Amino acid sequence: MALQLNDTVPDFDAVTTEGNIRFHDWIDNKWVVLFSHPKDFTPVCTTELGYMARIKPEFDKRGVKIIGLSVDPIDRHAGWAKDIEETQGFAPNYPMIADVDYNVSKLYGMLPAAVSGDPTKRTPADNQTVRNVFVIAPDKKVKLILVYPMTTGRNFDEVLRVIDSLQLTAKHKVATPVNWKNGEEVIIAGSVSDDDAKQQYPDGWKAPKPYIRIVPQPQV
Repeated sequence: MALQLNDTVPDFDAVTTEGNIRFHDWIDNKWVVLFSHPKDFTPVCTTELGYMARIKPEFDKRGVKIIGLSVDPIDRHAGWAKDIEETQGFAPNYPMIADVDYNVSKLYGMLPAAVSGDPTKRTPADNQTVRNVFVIAPDKKVKLILVYPMTTGRNFDEVLRVIDSLQLTAKHKVATPVNWKNGEEVIIAGSVSDDDAKQQYPDGWKAPKPYIRIVPQPQV
């Protein structure tokens, strides 16, 4: 079964480049981004891992932990990290899971349950569905799932934008409109009655239609 939004993410034990972890313990009541890769030494993923390392301070500011995954062994992760630093200017500064038994990839619906065998003998095309981004809330529920093809690099600036929205809307009863960026106007959630909205927003709101109630962004 593929994960659905608001499902509790599966727990697992894993070997990573920063030691062994149990995932639910590692989350530790923080927001988390888990992003997966079909194989080490693949070109698009090389650019992605380097970019994530470069913008990690932006995730840190938001209290978000980053963890990567590839099905290749841990020693290959180390060699790949050198290439990433050489070509992208930044080496991974977050843990990378070595999912050599495909356990995490299967638990998270990225590979079929029947997959087995030596991971080093699988090609990137064999693992092409291992190209996901999961944003996980502190309650361990999945809040965003993105799946990218191998030929298209992921947009991690968009992941940051979505995290800004998720963190804001988790605290306030608002929603964010199309192409919203942090600091822009938001929409009062449909679950909030007009009477309750008047208490929260005594200065009122803009309403091009009764069901579209626009207010300045509340403080996170």
